Amino acid sequence: MPLIDTLNRPLRDLRISVTDRCNFRCVYCMPKEIFGPDHQFLHRDQILTFEEITRLARLFAAHGVRKIRLTGGEPLVRKDLPDLISMLAEIPDLDLTLTTNGSLLPKHARALKDAGLKRVTVSLDSLDNAIFKSMNDVDFPVEKVIEGMEAAAAVGLAPIKVNMVVKRGLNESSILPMARFFREKGYILRFIEYMDVGHTNGWRMDDVVSAAEIVKLIDPGTAAPEPVSPNYQGEVAGRWRYKDGKGEVGMIASVTQAFCRDCNRARISAEGKLYTCLFAVKGHDFRDLIRNGATDEDISKFISKVWSGQDDRYSELGSGEHHLTNKVEMSHWRLISQK
Repeated sequence: MPLIDTLNRPLRDLRISVTDRCNFRCVYCMPKEIFGPDHQFLHRDQILTFEEITRLARLFAAHGVRKIRLTGGEPLVRKDLPDLISMLAEIPDLDLTLTTNGSLLPKHARALKDAGLKRVTVSLDSLDNAIFKSMNDVDFPVEKVIEGMEAAAAVGLAPIKVNMVVKRGLNESSILPMARFFREKGYILRFIEYMDVGHTNGWRMDDVVSAAEIVKLIDPGTAAPEPVSPNYQGEVAGRWRYKDGKGEVGMIASVTQAFCRDCNRARISAEGKLYTCLFAVKGHDFRDLIRNGATDEDISKFISKVWSGQDDRYSELGSGEHHLTNKVEMSHWRLISQK
């Protein structure tokens, strides 16, 4: 039977971070001054093995999880990732997806599709190279990310979704060009309010461009977007369809609008801790449980105990007001991967 928490929310969606490493140093996620050459990432022995991830995924699926999204860090820097996807693809009735910065997609798209991956979401914060490079902070060009999207589309990893984090004073001028470009490409662009996840990104409320502002900046006139119903219960991105019927965009109002009421997501970090909220203070250790000889029944009971007892509703309490709590860093599961 599906698990229900204290607020009557089912567990349907599981995000699994396969690595804490990334080849970008995005200013809102892994700023270079914090995650520099001397930063100590997790040792190989500390992260979950593919077998451990698959075992957990099967047990979560038995509790009603129907969608698994692989994240990072940047998941494609994890060696032999298609092997994990092949293992996960054997779990019945599972929507298996991945969020990536797109940099390694040209190399891996075919292997990912052949392994059983169904679709991808790609992070891109601007079409302007100067702006995008200032945000990824490793001098990576826009053209290479677009190339990654096209490689994914060519092998059938579709529909392609594109996530854009909007930060005031940095890339709000890219909102309209991004909307127009991906409308023509036929990809679904989703705008994400700059979130107060962790502490290393220097978040301030003044840096947030609200979803309401973003809507006003997208094509005025006959093509202006209008809100439509969600695809499913618990969908975080608000859907907006262009009035002429040519495509849609998503709005993830993660700061200005509460989105906890029908949240059905849990997250497993690379070292095997389960978090029931994006803004969580502490996780529940599944790695030690597995490595200390727990049976499937033991793990299943622990999953049930954690989810059935959780009552997180961070965004309803006001995210900005709670910024000083000891929240888990965004780089544990990559901001763009949660939606």
